[in-house]
Amino acid sequence: MTKHLAAAVAIVWTIAGANFAAEQTWTGRISDNLCNASHTKMATAVFPPFEDPQCVLECVKAGGKFVFVDKDDKPLQIANQDFEDLKKYPGVPVTLTGELKGDTITVTKIELLPAK
Repeated sequence: MTKHLAAAVAIVWTIAGANFAAEQTWTGRISDNLCNASHTKMATAVFPPFEDPQCVLECVKAGGKFVFVDKDDKPLQIANQDFEDLKKYPGVPVTLTGELKGDTITVTKIELLPAK
């Protein structure tokens, strides 16, 4: 009986964990999937060159998608592309809060990092 109870508890715990992903917070930048961590290539292809924030917005306008580039320059996909603050803070250091599933974040909050 104890083995069955332990197994049932383990199954419920696993299902609950899979359905209730905890929010996490990361530090990095909002970018686009065409440039990811570096806007250098695009900056040299356009005259006058775009600064990072403008480059992100122009790439998204041209059909790209917003991504989040963490402090290690690893791009993570963003599930909710219509999240309003994505357009508010492109290319600048931010703290992003959301739920990560695989390599995709569902964003719940974005805050500008204070200048050092």
